[in-house]
Amino acid sequence: MTPPNAPHASPFKLPLVAILRGITPEETPAHVGALIEAGFDAIEIPLNSPRWAESIALAQQQYGDRAWIGAGTVLRNEDVDTLADIGARFIVTPNTRPSLIRHAVERGLLVVAGFATASEAFDAIDAGAQVLKLFPAATYGSGHVRALRSVLPPHVPVYVVGGVSPATLAGFLSQGAAGAGIGGELYRPGQPLETTQTQAAEFVRAFQETQG
Repeated sequence: MTPPNAPHASPFKLPLVAILRGITPEETPAHVGALIEAGFDAIEIPLNSPRWAESIALAQQQYGDRAWIGAGTVLRNEDVDTLADIGARFIVTPNTRPSLIRHAVERGLLVVAGFATASEAFDAIDAGAQVLKLFPAATYGSGHVRALRSVLPPHVPVYVVGGVSPATLAGFLSQGAAGAGIGGELYRPGQPLETTQTQAAEFVRAFQETQG
């Protein structure tokens, strides 16, 4: 069960962000389509993927009316500008960089800002980040989420990323996480489409089991 002080401001209908690190433009349409069919409505393509701008533009053109298409591992203002120009709707950062967060907000992007400590979280919020990303979640554990939630503003969602599996998802949500970003446990470069479909269904099922 979700604790009473848990945030309820997640921008995504299904609070699970699919992270397609390493995907190519040739693979993007099929895998993004499969994830959306499974129930995901937030797709992140990290910028350390090959030809990421092409993949993100393709995903936005084909599925932008059905899902949030965004980018991860965003570190530079010029990449924020490129993303805004090709229609991305959100960025995910691996760290807390207030100047980058402010620039992305000014360009109209939702910012999911990476952090580890309360100090970093408040710096990100002050810069305009609308969502926080605790990384690596498996290292810090669900108790860290609960401790952070006791001091962070309740309207700011905290997503957990890094080592979250269908088996551990409920534990993080029960301690106040609003959702999770799912990377290698969902998608690895070159994997068959059927694997993406199967693992997406497992995560959706795990989330649904926490809701009732």
